[in-house]
Amino acid sequence: MKVSIIIPCYNELNFLNLLIERVLEQKNINKEIILIDDFSNDGTRNLIKNSLSKKVTKVIYNEKNYGKGYCIRKGIIEASGEVILIQDADLEYSPYDYEKLLKPIFEGHADAVYGSRFKSGEITRVLYFWHSLGNKFLTLLSNMLTNFNLTDMENCYKVFKSEILKNIELKENRFGFEPEITAKLSKLNDIRLFEVSTKYYGRTYKEGKKITWKDGFVAIYCIIKYKIFN
Repeated sequence: MKVSIIIPCYNELNFLNLLIERVLEQKNINKEIILIDDFSNDGTRNLIKNSLSKKVTKVIYNEKNYGKGYCIRKGIIEASGEVILIQDADLEYSPYDYEKLLKPIFEGHADAVYGSRFKSGEITRVLYFWHSLGNKFLTLLSNMLTNFNLTDMENCYKVFKSEILKNIELKENRFGFEPEITAKLSKLNDIRLFEVSTKYYGRTYKEGKKITWKDGFVAIYCIIKYKIFN
């Protein structure tokens, strides 16, 4: 199977080059890399134009800053693989986990696979208690409405069969993508959703972390909106 790796990117000058190199190191995967620059203004766009555009399959340049969800929608349209994998542009998550993430789909067991920072057995950086608690609360709330038993709904790593993801209408432009896609997956008959442990090299806000407590309230809104009212 061909894997379309979608990488939304905004102001990741310090991390993007190494991230792309690590994605390219995954030689045992038939892949295309679709990089979406969300109107970066820190020099990232120049890095892409001068260097990285030659290393990836396709680059999309947004004309203004829209958000992660918008970038993912653009990438889904361009994806030609049978499988779509979402990859953040920073180094919080490791492409060395691709084989583990893809295995349930390649073996015919799963339609979608989520990564998890909270399943045992992998490296996880110790960071913010309240941020971790917030993630667990959002996952709990999502599980209560979707009847899934996920441990990390907000995890960056999400992998889908393309035929499924391309037929889901997505609307959220920012980080609301995570609860939105989870709620909409739960409405599909007999969806086979798996979860695997993934490494997590989290970063601080000083190091460039972007998600804030405000996005947590948006996530609560999206969990309720897309499961109950949409």
